Amino acid sequence: MTRKSITTNGPVVACDVCGRTLLRGEHPEVFIHGGTRRSVCDLCTQRAAHEGWIREGLDNATVRSGDGAGRSRSLFARLRQRRADAARAAAAGAPATEDAQPVAVAAPEPPLPEPVHHEQRSVHAVPTNADLKMARALEIFNGSAHPRTVAGVARSLGAPIVAVRPSATEGSVVTIAVAWELSWYRYEVDLADEAAGPRVVGQGTELAELDATDQVPNAAADERGVLELAVAHA
Repeated sequence: MTRKSITTNGPVVACDVCGRTLLRGEHPEVFIHGGTRRSVCDLCTQRAAHEGWIREGLDNATVRSGDGAGRSRSLFARLRQRRADAARAAAAGAPATEDAQPVAVAAPEPPLPEPVHHEQRSVHAVPTNADLKMARALEIFNGSAHPRTVAGVARSLGAPIVAVRPSATEGSVVTIAVAWELSWYRYEVDLADEAAGPRVVGQGTELAELDATDQVPNAAADERGVLELAVAHA
């Protein structure tokens, strides 16, 4: 009898995990590790997966899934970053980053103009007649507090000399001089601004300090210090 030898043409496959040669009819599972295809027997598939080897056929799907998740995470991260940049820009008044949407910042309202306080000035028509100017000036003088001063000094020094005359340079101004031997006052009344009242423009203690015209009386003062024209001028 002739003996027949049985040979197999199939390649010998060994498990890359345990090193065991796979039996005839046993098919290995293919894993990817370190960029190389690895053959793993059925007994070692869990061990290979535990070691981080990737089963062939699942690697592309895993990569695609990972890429998609990465892109998704990247998109959400960019949105969060964009919102954070916009919030910081709005708080600081600075422009946001390139990915951030521009934030409209309301321009500050212009300050309101300061109220303008106009000086209240009572303007009246100025009489053109000298007598009318002097009479009106005495009315304004008598309506002020100055007659009390005249009355107080007169109780000590006697009746004063009172000279009233329009200003030679200012058409609306009338000068009133009230003088004693030891004291004198000069007042001015601006008929164009009667609300301002009489103002003291000179004061002294020597009658000689006055102009000659201020020593020529044309008015008188009563006991209350009220002045009145004594002579009417043509």
